[in-house]
Formats: sequence, C-alpha cells, structure tokens
Amino acid sequence: MRHRIAVIGGGPAGLTFARVLHRHDHPVTVLERDPAPDARPPGGTLDLHERMGQLALDKAGLLAEFQALSRPEGQAMRILDADGTVLRDWQPRPGDLANPEIDRGQLRDLLLGPLDVRWGRGVTEVVPGTRDGVLVRFADGRQETFDLVVGADGAWSRVRPALSSATPHYTGITMVETSLDDVDTRHPDLARLIGDGSMAVYGVNRNLVAQRNSGGHVKVYAQFRAPLDWHTNLDRRAGLDLDDAEDVRSSLLALFDGWAAPVLDLLRHGTAFVHRPLYVLPVPHTWSHVPGVTLLGDAAHLMPPLGVGANLAMLEGAELAESVAAAPGPADLDEAVRAFEEQMCARAGRWAKITTAGLERLVSPDPTQALALFDEVQPS
Repeated sequence: MRHRIAVIGGGPAGLTFARVLHRHDHPVTVLERDPAPDARPPGGTLDLHERMGQLALDKAGLLAEFQALSRPEGQAMRILDADGTVLRDWQPRPGDLANPEIDRGQLRDLLLGPLDVRWGRGVTEVVPGTRDGVLVRFADGRQETFDLVVGADGAWSRVRPALSSATPHYTGITMVETSLDDVDTRHPDLARLIGDGSMAVYGVNRNLVAQRNSGGHVKVYAQFRAPLDWHTNLDRRAGLDLDDAEDVRSSLLALFDGWAAPVLDLLRHGTAFVHRPLYVLPVPHTWSHVPGVTLLGDAAHLMPPLGVGANLAMLEGAELAESVAAAPGPADLDEAVRAFEEQMCARAGRWAKITTAGLERLVSPDPTQALALFDEVQPS
C-alpha cells in the first residue's frame, strides 16, 4: 500500500525524509512556503556528524556525493583571547571525516535532486482526524488531505499546534550575523586569522565567532546576553535601527570595545547585519500521539545552535522514512510513527539538555567556561 504522505518544510529534515522515501520508491509530497529554492539566503555551513547527518545521507544513497562536496579542513577550530592571543588551535588529522563541513545551499541542492517540491505552498493549519484523513489548509485558500503529515517546518511550525501547545521561548541570548566575501583576496589578514575552519573569541557574557564557508565566504556571529528588546533600550532616544548597517556596526563595536583590533575587523568589514535572537522549545518537549501527524527537527525540539540540531533532524527524517516505507497498512503506519516519536523525543531530550548547558557555558560571565567546554569535546 502506498500511503498519502506530505512533509511540510523543505529544510534538511524534510528533504532527507523525502529523499529516503524516494529511494524506497514511495511517493511523497513536499510542501514549502518559499516560492523557489533560491528565494532567500540558505544560511551558513553545517558540520555533518559521522553517526548522525552522514548516516542519514548514507540511508539516502548520497554519502559519496556529500564527501565530494564537503570540506574536511573546515573541522579546524581556533580560539583566541580578547587580546588576540591564540589559546587553542585544533587541526583535523589527515583523513578525518568525523565532522566535515558543507554549505547549507550545497546540502539543499544535493537533497533536492529528483524530488518534486511544491514551492510557494504556505500552510496555515493542519487538522487531524477528519473523515478523509489529515486536512492541510494553505494560505491561498486551498486544502488537501493526507494519511500522514510530517511537520518539518522549523521553529515556528504551523504543524506543531496539532500536537502540542508549546511555543519557543527566548533564551536571553541574542545573535547578530554578518558576513565577509572573497576574504582571501580582500581581507588576507583576516583569512589567516580565521584559518581553514572556525575561529572564536570568548569574553564576559559575549563572544565573536567567524566560520568559513566555501568560495571565500565567511559568516561572523556576535552573541551576547541581552533582553529581547535590547535594541530599543540603548542610551539613545531613538534606539537602534536594525536595518541600518552602520548603526548596528557601531553598537557592536561599542559592545566589544577593548578587544584586539584584528578581531574587531570582523565587524568593521562585515556587510549586512541580521538580528537572530536565540529561541528554544521546553526541555523535554513531548506530546501525546495523534494519528496522522508528527514532527521532525526544530519543529519537534528547537535547541541552541551548537552543531547538533540539523544532524538530529536529518537522522530523524531518514529513520522515519524507513519506518514509513516498511509499514504496509494504516495500522502499521500509525504504530511505526508512534514508535518513532518515542525514540526521537527521548534522544532529542538528551541532546537538548546538553546543548542548553553548552550555550550557558559559551556565553558565560566566566569566559574560561567556554574554553573548558571545547577542551572536553575536541580531540587532544
């Protein structure tokens, strides 16, 4: 029997789920609100772990193609003191493929492959338990029913309310992102400072991280503890205009005042600035099983961005797809989804606790906590 399956969201979780189902010759409908694959910037780079993201790609038959695109050298990690002193400089060993990096855009294109995605199909509501199955309502007024709807639509999921009343809450830590282009040619000193992978500087309740992407592109992230409305409560009458790059740059340079000039050059040479407050779901986030609906990735367990979320999401997508493909009838499908949810929620709960504790140490009143955390996880 071929179940009517829809996955809502064309990110790593949803596309991995669809690609593994496709490999098992099972039809799947991918619904994505963006009007096209390149409608918005795809984001930065991801390190895919050998037993998580890479395992998911192996289940999709894409591991060899991933290895051809990935950057093992991107596993390098350098930590500096605020005065520019190099405190740690980890380099991957030859042949180390434990956590190679890949740009999100490259990963998206790899997963898309032959999939038929319905672009521009924003979902407004999912209603389980109707006579014809799970009803999906779209922003354009249309609606459609399915046997199983998988919500892989991120932090502010439109599918989640069918299962849970939980909503993401602010962590008290915000992030401002900027970027540098053609860094090796235009900013060779910064290119050497960053190295082949990532570079981080940790201070009191704040940090700066620079991460290489492919093609000489570098993402820079300023993280700091602040109220959610921090930009409106500065010591100036009009507050901070987040759409004014020079205004944001000046505020960040003041926030990191006293740090080494080469480190601050990451902000001085940044282009546009994007405000990204960090939200998380409650830990653990669980729900009572509802036939015909389930969640993957950030929709299920939004957690701090410490390199685990996308890996978990992809592995979950692959595991759920294999379970669905092996379920011959409606009762088997429901039991497969129920068993998947139990396993996913238990595992995600453990990782959510780990990443929440990790974020507290990375943006801490005591910067040595961040260094100690990296000493624990990096190979000696």
